[in-house]
Amino acid sequence: MSALLSDDIAVVTGGASGIGRRISLRLAEYGADVVVADLQPDPREGGTPTHERIQEEYGRNAAYADCDVTQVEDLEAAVDTAEELGGVSVMVNNAGVSRSDDFLEISEEDLYEVMAVNVVGPFFGSQAAARRMVEAGREGAIVNVASISGITGRGTGVHYCTSKGAVRLMTYAVAAALGPHGIRANAVCPGVVETAMTRQDLGMFDGDATAVETYRQVAPLGRVGQPEDIADAVLYLASPLSDFVTGESLVVDGGATNTWSGVADE
Repeated sequence: MSALLSDDIAVVTGGASGIGRRISLRLAEYGADVVVADLQPDPREGGTPTHERIQEEYGRNAAYADCDVTQVEDLEAAVDTAEELGGVSVMVNNAGVSRSDDFLEISEEDLYEVMAVNVVGPFFGSQAAARRMVEAGREGAIVNVASISGITGRGTGVHYCTSKGAVRLMTYAVAAALGPHGIRANAVCPGVVETAMTRQDLGMFDGDATAVETYRQVAPLGRVGQPEDIADAVLYLASPLSDFVTGESLVVDGGATNTWSGVADE
């Protein structure tokens, strides 16, 4: 175990499962105490709840916070839980929904749902954490999980691409607003990542002629991402290793964005 984050308390939204679970565990592995903020404590992929595993495996303080990121009071409560552990210094806005609907069939309700989770959540999650940091005179880091679909766009899931593009631009603006307080803000942009959600809900790994197979063929590294790949990028942006990095988007996609822009994502 490394002490890289030994002075940090992190909040990870969507931290119980998938990419968020791996982020939570990675931050704890490197010394952080973690608040796992999610709709339920049990991982979608099964196993010990993330906050319990952090306590058992890494000996760090950890707590679960029931959190619907579309509800500002839930985000504030999650940050308050971190304050009880010593004070939030790392905010990871990871919770999100992915959609691949036909543009002509997207309803007003569909758009609002995606924007509420993917944009409103990170906006007010960042605000809640930043307020506590500024009030305490505490420097810190905000990491937003965006997507390569917020860079290149794709024909299906226009509402999803729109939301992730908004997350990227919001991150740049938040970095400008909070830099004078010593708070950094950056985004991670994953490509296709293999999780329980992409397998079970989206069916992205079904069949032989899927976009996933095409992704493997065109990505220079020849594979799709794993949650660990995204967690390592978040660790870098949350840690002192990136002390002079803010207002950036770190693309983690095996090189696919620069070779083919027609892929679905995480």
